[in-house]
Amino acid sequence: MSLGPQAQKNLEGKTILITGASAGIGEAIAREFVDATGGNIKLVLAARRVRRLAELGQQLGQSGAQVHLASLDVSDGANIDEFFASLPSEFQDIDVLVNNAGKALGIEHAGSIRDEDVEEMFATNVLGLIKMTQTVIRGMKEKNSGDIVQLGSIAGIESYPGGSIYCATKSAVRSFTQAVRKELINTKIRVMEIDPGAVETEFSLVRFGGDPEKAKKVYEGYEPLSAKDIAEVVVFNCSRRQNVVVAESLVFPTAQAGSYHRYRAQ
Repeated sequence: MSLGPQAQKNLEGKTILITGASAGIGEAIAREFVDATGGNIKLVLAARRVRRLAELGQQLGQSGAQVHLASLDVSDGANIDEFFASLPSEFQDIDVLVNNAGKALGIEHAGSIRDEDVEEMFATNVLGLIKMTQTVIRGMKEKNSGDIVQLGSIAGIESYPGGSIYCATKSAVRSFTQAVRKELINTKIRVMEIDPGAVETEFSLVRFGGDPEKAKKVYEGYEPLSAKDIAEVVVFNCSRRQNVVVAESLVFPTAQAGSYHRYRAQ
């Protein structure tokens, strides 16, 4: 992504913390920040899959970016505490938090949803995001600056059958984010939410328990967004001058309107 000189300057030298950074949208966001700044940036990349993180970190490090990699399971509150406690001093001053980690599990209807799936989705999508936000916000308040970027979803605005729990978690994220934005109205901390529609990543593969055929079927009959499409929106929003808040960004492919896809209309 090519930004204007001032927008690039607005990002240069900042420390960006991205959760779920080992693949998909998280990985794309990391790459986009590096591209937009020519490598003049610090990245804290956190995810459960450390091996994939290592590969990404090596690639991004070649651009000149300073990269810190860490294992993190946001569904585990104690692990979040350990993660922040072990951050090297040069990466502790977070300028941008991107709460990207999240998941959907299954498409069962209410009454048939496993308790463990309900708990895992809420622990990851809601409780983990809240704890990450609360922890980072303390440092941002001290310096009176910073960006909090929440990866929401159209599912948090418009629910659909088979997504009752996932939709509920993203609705919770939306409510939490709106409240936090209002709580910080007297500060220079920006709170932004990105709500993607259909994006082709490993998201559906996880949802269907690793079944590639079921995952592929989700995107049949239309062209979904790519992870890079969402990454470009995140980086653009964060590159605005400090007084500009792109509070909410709803992003669809042309074949989608709300939770309704072209293939569902056929």
